[in-house]
Amino acid sequence: MSASSAKGLKPVSKPTPTAAASSSAPSAAVMPTYARANLVFERGEGAWLATADGERFLDFASGVAVNALGHAHPRLIAALTEQAHKVWHISNLYRVAGQERLAERLCEATFADQVFFCNSGAEACEGAIKLARRHHYVSGRPERWRLVTFKGAFHGRTLATVASAGNPKHLEGFGEPADGFDIVPFGDLAAAEAAIGPHTAGIMVEPVQGEGGVNVASNAWLKSLRALCDRHGLLLVLDEVQTGMGRTGKLFAHEWAGFTPDVMAVAKGLGGGFPIGAVLATNEAAKGMVAGTHGSTFGGNPLATAVGAAVLEAVLEPGFLEHVQAMALRFKQQLAQLKDEHPHVIEEVRGSGLLTGIKVKPPTSEIINACITEKLLTVGAGDNVVRLLPPLNVTEDELTEATRRLGQALTRWPRPV
Repeated sequence: MSASSAKGLKPVSKPTPTAAASSSAPSAAVMPTYARANLVFERGEGAWLATADGERFLDFASGVAVNALGHAHPRLIAALTEQAHKVWHISNLYRVAGQERLAERLCEATFADQVFFCNSGAEACEGAIKLARRHHYVSGRPERWRLVTFKGAFHGRTLATVASAGNPKHLEGFGEPADGFDIVPFGDLAAAEAAIGPHTAGIMVEPVQGEGGVNVASNAWLKSLRALCDRHGLLLVLDEVQTGMGRTGKLFAHEWAGFTPDVMAVAKGLGGGFPIGAVLATNEAAKGMVAGTHGSTFGGNPLATAVGAAVLEAVLEPGFLEHVQAMALRFKQQLAQLKDEHPHVIEEVRGSGLLTGIKVKPPTSEIINACITEKLLTVGAGDNVVRLLPPLNVTEDELTEATRRLGQALTRWPRPV
């Protein structure tokens, strides 16, 4: 643990596993759509969170891969504070200077020519779906409106995005799923090609399925999807909401495979904790997105784009992504050692960069709760996987401490005799 990461977050003299829990019951005024841990955090700095009574937790959840620079990063505080003294919101009825600057910077750093700003990953994915359909409509192919998508995907919680993933748990109780998606097994090229028909507009895929269980697509398969789209005149739509903004050690995960998409959904790390999403696209792909075709009241407002610009500049600084890669390699080695020590608990270590998961044998909820007892925060995922998502500026000492705490949590499952 670095001195800076602990600044202002001193532990109580005798912490207990239950001291961090709120003494009162959760408020009935909040709709109970989340199975929340009974923890209330008051402050954070770097990779650490603290409760009101001073209990300190090592945060390897990062707001579900959102807090790319950790908590209370000075650069983000400065950007938000400076903009807050000027103007917060003016809507998209007028030009927004910060929005234009961030869009230009994103285009300079990526394949994209144009950017549409929204507020979340779900909105970014929904916007990407609309863009793909609209592209073919203005190209004289209105019949092309369906997307090939993949089992295990998670593109958001709107009616269209839950339909695009097809997870029965997310669809239950909301009527007939929105039409327009042909869902095939992840990693199966033949199935993807077989799903292409006269109504297909594109293929939508996550380079790493985070929510689905940290399932990493091979570079060869992703490049083959690119070739499929080129051969059939389709748009390749990437969901890099979780994998983007340096999470895998490149600015965006597809860079590892050496190809470019036509459309890309971005969010989470882009705002470093402030709500912002974006749809990035080439001029050709976005040619149908003219005035009146899409919109967002809050999308790309001055506060969000000021913070987004600060995050982007930090991630693009020389050495930042190399640091992510180095820390990812170190963490992978540490987790591999834990697997060797606890083979009766850990089945597999998965991931790309600092998007890491361990497939476990006990229920993930038990592992997550055991980690909370050790004051380590983690995130569940599909396929009985526990995600470990540290901030991208995590230190080696913090990785080692997280591994130690995870190891302590795993000792609750003794090795069979």
